[in-house]
Amino acid sequence: VRHMRMGKSPYRASLEAADQIGLAVMAISLTIIAVFVPVSFMSGIAGQYFKQFGLTVAIAVFFSLLTARLITPLLAAYFMRNHKQTVEKEGLIMRGYIRIVTWSVRHRFVTVILGLGIFAASVMSIQLLPKGFMPAIDEGRLALSIELPPGSRLDDTIAKVDAISNRLKKMPEIDSIFVDGGKIGLGAPEVRLAQMTIALVHKTQRKKTQKQMQALIGEVAREFADIRFWFINENGQRAVSLGVSGNDPKAMEKVGVALTSQMKRIPLISNVVSTAALDRPEIRIIPKTERAAQLGVTTEALAAAVRVATIGDVDANLAKYNAGDRLLPIRVKLTDNARQRFDIIASLRVMTSNGKSVPLSAVADIRYDQGPSNIARYDRVRRIAVEADLAGTDALGEALAAIFALPAAKNLPPGVSVKPSGDSEVMAEVFAGFAQAMGAGLLMVLAVLILLFASIIHPITILLSLPLSIGGVIMALYINNQSISMPVVIGILMLIGIVTKNAIMLVDFAIERMHQGMNRTDALVDAGRKRARPIVMTTIAMVAGMVPSAMGLGDGGEFRSPMAVGVIGGLLVSTVLSLIFVPAIFTLMDDIGRFTWFLFGRFVGPSDEDTGIGVKALAEETKLPGDFRPRLHLHQQRITPSSKSLIR
Repeated sequence: VRHMRMGKSPYRASLEAADQIGLAVMAISLTIIAVFVPVSFMSGIAGQYFKQFGLTVAIAVFFSLLTARLITPLLAAYFMRNHKQTVEKEGLIMRGYIRIVTWSVRHRFVTVILGLGIFAASVMSIQLLPKGFMPAIDEGRLALSIELPPGSRLDDTIAKVDAISNRLKKMPEIDSIFVDGGKIGLGAPEVRLAQMTIALVHKTQRKKTQKQMQALIGEVAREFADIRFWFINENGQRAVSLGVSGNDPKAMEKVGVALTSQMKRIPLISNVVSTAALDRPEIRIIPKTERAAQLGVTTEALAAAVRVATIGDVDANLAKYNAGDRLLPIRVKLTDNARQRFDIIASLRVMTSNGKSVPLSAVADIRYDQGPSNIARYDRVRRIAVEADLAGTDALGEALAAIFALPAAKNLPPGVSVKPSGDSEVMAEVFAGFAQAMGAGLLMVLAVLILLFASIIHPITILLSLPLSIGGVIMALYINNQSISMPVVIGILMLIGIVTKNAIMLVDFAIERMHQGMNRTDALVDAGRKRARPIVMTTIAMVAGMVPSAMGLGDGGEFRSPMAVGVIGGLLVSTVLSLIFVPAIFTLMDDIGRFTWFLFGRFVGPSDEDTGIGVKALAEETKLPGDFRPRLHLHQQRITPSSKSLIR
């Protein structure tokens, strides 16, 4: 449109526009692709979140590049109409911006110092935001796990769960309740366990959020005695999960009990539960080794007698009943009532080596005792789980920091360790993977820009504009009272690819003007004048597209909102700051490049200017028609006879 306002035809304007911004469009697109391709190869659980996201963005941007370079100029040439030749007038805002850019270029050291100060303040302001794994999402569904004391029967579990269900059904916000008795999630089945899936009415039909409903349901569950309860997320895990590992069961239990007691004092978490003190009554059978050896009773024979009487023999040893189309195993064992009688257990017969049998009480001590309800291992090491819910917040990072600051977590006995697990472990993996992906992405971006600009100095100038967006992200999240979570990490990755477009457009245009003979200061001011409008237009378009997501409308809006808010803040701040600071950074890096060439240029060879081949001479030699001239970056490579024939 700008070329058409200068009196050129749509066809000529399309050609010149495609030629002038071709390198910038390609650099912007390849930069975004270079950022998101490494994200697709993140490992672990974090990679499952980012793989499809990174590939989708990279492929979509590639096809967008093809559209911009091939289809858009064609459509513009055919469908746009001639404009009257007009002279562009600078408005009040543009004149003010030109004054600021001129001042920043002439006082470049002050401008760069201000930019470094803004970046340092942005990094320090990260401490103002809490850190979490996933924002609280209103899915309209809660999973309540209930555990009765060890030794409870199935009838006790049914009665307790029915009482809680009847109490909860009176709430108007609850639509239905499904009870899965006998287990919790994917854990081992046990009659004293139950899981309730509570479906809420749609969030548009209730005044309370899912987090508020969770607190209310927790208050109802506390009214029932002799139960422990907790809520699990869609992954089947609790919000806060720690693992106490070691080889000394007594030391582990001591740490688990102390950690559970001290965690209850932290206001950020609630309903702390540990598996350290879960002992259940049991009948313990201890062989009398000397007496058993005298009677010819082996440990295997003793264990087989107890196993057959309590749970039945192994399947391979069972007799089979022929039911016609299949064989049914016949399992013989004591009745449930008989297994609870001490005298019957003591009178069980055990086979000796000579074929006779003796009572179990003759070769073993039988007594009542207590033992752990379950023994869990992680990485082949015994483990005790200490878990809790987040109370009114999704700041998992702050909760973990408060937990590891407790004396029980800091003063550990030898051989015992406390490590995060569940979402806490995944959160650490996500942030570590994000740092690696961001580092790999920046290296790929640098490599792409070096290839496109045939220079190291100018790509570094473009990458130095990236930190300017961090302050906008932090400011937007702080104003909106949101934490740094995985969606925000995704948004920052997006910003790395998007924010560079401002610097690329400015740097590319300034280099072009300098090659046309314009001095550096005028070239930078002219770049700001000609590129400010498209930069602001693209920023406004992206911000407008992010506004609906930032409002968190619809199902799953809580996940998209932090990402959109961070991207909007980063775009707005980086657009304003890059238009001011990039020209000043360009002058410093250009001076560094000139000084480096002065020191080491003699070892490389003569520059393009020293060869005596200029743009005008080369253009005349190639005899290009009309006023169309290709953009020849003679600083990129030496022009040789073979390259002149290639251009011709």
